Amino acid sequence: MKLHINIHKERCKGCGICVEVCQTGVLVLSEKKNERDCNIPEVVAMDECINCRMCEMFCPDFAIWVTEEEEEAA
Repeated sequence: MKLHINIHKERCKGCGICVEVCQTGVLVLSEKKNERDCNIPEVVAMDECINCRMCEMFCPDFAIWVTEEEEEAA
């Protein structure tokens, strides 16, 4: 199963909670800013994601969520 972390950039207020609760360092607070002038999280190590969904659960603005995709058989 392939995981993908979705970030709604304009909903994010740059609080960094998702970065703090990530157990494996998948997310960092980047230098990129949204229209509200807030630094937004960035996925830097997707292969390290363990699908705990802590980022999704703790985001106060529902700006981040994890989706799963079936991998195609070769």
